[in-house]
Amino acid sequence: MNRLEKLGTERANPKTKNLDIMTVKEIIKTMNEEDQTVALAVQRVLPQIEDAIYIVHKGLSNNGRLLYVGAGTSGRIGLLDAVECPPTFSTSPQLVQAVLAGGHSAVMVAVEGAEDDQELGESDLKQLDLTSSDVVVGIAASGRTPYVIGALAYAQSVGAKTISLSSNTQATISQYANVAIEVETGPEVLTGSTRLKAATAHKMIVNMISTVSMIQAGKVYKNLMVDVHASNYKLKERAKMIVCEVTNITYEEAEKALIETQFNVKQAIVMISTGSTAEEGANLLKKANGKVRMAIGEKDE
Repeated sequence: MNRLEKLGTERANPKTKNLDIMTVKEIIKTMNEEDQTVALAVQRVLPQIEDAIYIVHKGLSNNGRLLYVGAGTSGRIGLLDAVECPPTFSTSPQLVQAVLAGGHSAVMVAVEGAEDDQELGESDLKQLDLTSSDVVVGIAASGRTPYVIGALAYAQSVGAKTISLSSNTQATISQYANVAIEVETGPEVLTGSTRLKAATAHKMIVNMISTVSMIQAGKVYKNLMVDVHASNYKLKERAKMIVCEVTNITYEEAEKALIETQFNVKQAIVMISTGSTAEEGANLLKKANGKVRMAIGEKDE
């Protein structure tokens, strides 16, 4: 494995060599300037991200799961993306999951040594009954975390597709990936603190992977969150607004339609747009594989 001092994420940033005596204004200005380089770093790996999304979409279409694997900050980034999928896209909590070194307790408190255990990465995936339809995304800013290597190697052994996400080139985890995303974010403002630029880049990339995969699965109509799980007041209000916007009906009419469809936004839209009953709307959606545009007979613009 690469020695730490050779990694771009471990090098000292010359702009912040006097970080401890810089003023608050100077520090936050520098941090902001460095953060502006992150989006450009992500832009350089868009082709790899695109390839990764095709893999994820194919896996999900074959009843597979999307599993983010990581330790520390990397694991928490995967978790943050995973837990947002059910409310945003009405997915099952099992569809997109995060596998953290040290288990769920590592979300709040670091579990010493867990990230250095390659066999633990393998055993954690074994417990999930990994199949060849699943897609495993291994996240490690350094690109060399043993826990992630163990998980990716095991995933490959069962025929699952693998994606690696690191912030260094020639990352070790890239050797275990069908698609390797190496987003080079360079030295951090605080040397070695990859919860800064590297983590920001990784958050942007997992946002793309999950969101675009869900769009491909028909969980978005136009740019609207039509598969939102309306589980609270705010989300129920959002559901009503979406139905109003798409169908040009009143707030009261949208509320009535949503109550009739048990707040299934897509079903309500199809029912209103086609003048059908709730049951007929559900059948139209099923025939269209859940895609609203197809269900209502609307051609691509």
